Amino acid sequence: MPCMDDDVLRRGKPTCHVEYDEATALLVGDALQSLAFQLLSEHSLSGDAAKQLQMVKLLAVASGSRGMAGGQAIDLASVGKQLSLPELEQMHIHKTGALIRAAILLGAHCGDLEQSQLDKLDRYGKCIGLAFQVVDDVLDSEADTATLGKTAGKDADNDKPTYVTLLGVQSAKKMAAELQQEAMDNLVEFGDRAQRLRELADFIVMRKY
Repeated sequence: MPCMDDDVLRRGKPTCHVEYDEATALLVGDALQSLAFQLLSEHSLSGDAAKQLQMVKLLAVASGSRGMAGGQAIDLASVGKQLSLPELEQMHIHKTGALIRAAILLGAHCGDLEQSQLDKLDRYGKCIGLAFQVVDDVLDSEADTATLGKTAGKDADNDKPTYVTLLGVQSAKKMAAELQQEAMDNLVEFGDRAQRLRELADFIVMRKY
């Protein structure tokens, strides 16, 4: 959106406000967010009404002021500022990371898991959510626009704090690898059942776009 990152590309295609207009892009975002809650309420994924209500709440928190929206607000307020590593992590835990974490937990709540197992999957989601942003920052500094499918170097041009500007490229890559390992460690007890989650962690850290 022009009021936030104002990028012209996503996945190699014109962003919605470029292809159509800003009002349409805003309404599309609103409609898709509402659709997520509609789907959660229409389909009994867990067979348990109380558990299903908990899933709706989980998504609401991850999307709102304590999640993505709050993280984006911190991001906008941080332009031109130097953040510490804990501050940068706090921002991204509440940004894209909150939705990644919620996606993991929504799947977990469809099953019948102990609280200790849910806690481990929550930790896994937190780690890969942070790893996603660390890798995104590295790619923004190293890859070109054609590879990324979005405008390369835009964060630096906009004077936004990133893991690369704070740590440097090599230390940022090391951090991503450490987060990946911690994520994997939290999947040990799940055995083969967590293979897709291991593949997801590998993809996030090793992706080139």
